Amino acid sequence: MKIKIVSVFLSICLVTPFVYSAIPTQPSIAWMPSNIESGVNITVTWNMWWGENGNEWTLYDNNQIHCEGSVPTNGRNAQSGQCTSNFVAGTHVLTVDLCNADGCTRSNPLTFTVENGATEDPTDPSDPTDPPSDDCGIQPKPDGGYTLCQSDLDATEAAITDTELYRLVKDSIQTLNNDAVERVRPSRADNPDNVKRVERLLSQADWNYLFALADPAYNYTRFLQAVAKFKGFCATYDDGRDSDAICRKSLATMFAHFTQETGAHILSSPVDEYRQGLYYLREVGCTEGGSGCGYNAECNPATWQGKTWPCGTQPDGSFKQYFGRGAKQLSYNYNYGPFSEVIYGDVSVLLNHPDRVADSWLNLASAVFFFVTPQAPKPSMLHVIDGTWEPNAHDRSLNIEKGFGATTNIINGGIECGTASGVEKQQSKNRITYYKAHAAYLGVPVPDDEALGCANQGRFEVQGAGGMLIYWDQDWAYHPNNPEGASFACKLVGYQTAYSALIPGNYRQCVEHYFDVDIIEP
Repeated sequence: MKIKIVSVFLSICLVTPFVYSAIPTQPSIAWMPSNIESGVNITVTWNMWWGENGNEWTLYDNNQIHCEGSVPTNGRNAQSGQCTSNFVAGTHVLTVDLCNADGCTRSNPLTFTVENGATEDPTDPSDPTDPPSDDCGIQPKPDGGYTLCQSDLDATEAAITDTELYRLVKDSIQTLNNDAVERVRPSRADNPDNVKRVERLLSQADWNYLFALADPAYNYTRFLQAVAKFKGFCATYDDGRDSDAICRKSLATMFAHFTQETGAHILSSPVDEYRQGLYYLREVGCTEGGSGCGYNAECNPATWQGKTWPCGTQPDGSFKQYFGRGAKQLSYNYNYGPFSEVIYGDVSVLLNHPDRVADSWLNLASAVFFFVTPQAPKPSMLHVIDGTWEPNAHDRSLNIEKGFGATTNIINGGIECGTASGVEKQQSKNRITYYKAHAAYLGVPVPDDEALGCANQGRFEVQGAGGMLIYWDQDWAYHPNNPEGASFACKLVGYQTAYSALIPGNYRQCVEHYFDVDIIEP
């Protein structure tokens, strides 16, 4: 039995922007179709006129190493490597990683099929009596457009996001179903393990003491429910890291930011200022159904935000109000919608009922969600604290180091960090004071050399250690063997779009939006 190889020659070329960076810029895959029955010569190339050199490359076939090689640096000249290999029958998704000492970049995937059978197809494709093909790949429809298989989409998405950082992030943002969350109560025997850890380290009495002026809607039970929703918060580490110590430090960090963001800040109060957090449930001056405080300019259906996260309406036809609510002061429809999708699997729930972010356990869950989720190109606060994020050379060139200051940079770096004078802004000073006080109460050591401030820190950039791309946008690459030369794929980008790589199903939605395709399973 012969094997017909639908695509055989692969040239992987580096397309680089006009911005010099330490790690290689993203490679792309180009190929030329051919039918042969012998080994496939694969050439990996990249040029060095712009961007940093890659000196090691690895070609993956369906997420398994297919071949790899290394090349000595050679100034700014073109680099290349080769391997010869056969492909077995079936669908193949190829990607290449180009690496140097500072990190790796991954190409967009190339999908092709190797067919079992004679080199020439014995059937007449125009014969209506022929049985329908069960092959996946891009298939034309009689009335126009094309079909793609869900399995091909899944393979492509998996190949693009098959990195250690993506695996770690997806592990840390796993959620518990809402029915189980709402059964959580203090001291309940069936509480999830991460909730039990929090209960051991922070009692209800501790909560009441640390948040002495809190709005009653922020209660201990709701905090435990918020923790339960996100399994990565105060989780158990099985790699030798101290789970209790990480949890304590997470609590101290989160509580310090609570105090700054929602604290009463009443200097004359007998209650220590660091214990005045969670005083405000809604943005100051804003009430449900009140005038002003709309935050709904992006509700306009003519904007992509308005189309993606359609705003709810009041009885009079005006848009719902998306002012700050909860411990994170969640604002705008483009934040309520994604949070709603994470909590309910449906963007419309909180867009139609934004008040739930104030009046239910979501008032604290919104803050835990922000804590465990990276804000590209920033790492998550959790990964700063638990050591998953380690600053690389590019981070250090921006003076971004491990410590509490990096979490301030994440939550409000554009306002509070990177000051022209190098002097800490008052907001950042407040956070440091609150952090030290919460840390002392919770038994968290604060080393003398911990980077607590961020006055000298630049903003996080994609070349940093946490610079993963988390949104999908159309892949404009030209694929000569595809109909119309289209990629029929989406790529990862560093700006917000309607489609998140961290939300299941969004990759399919992106492909369906940009290409005339129906997604099927044969």
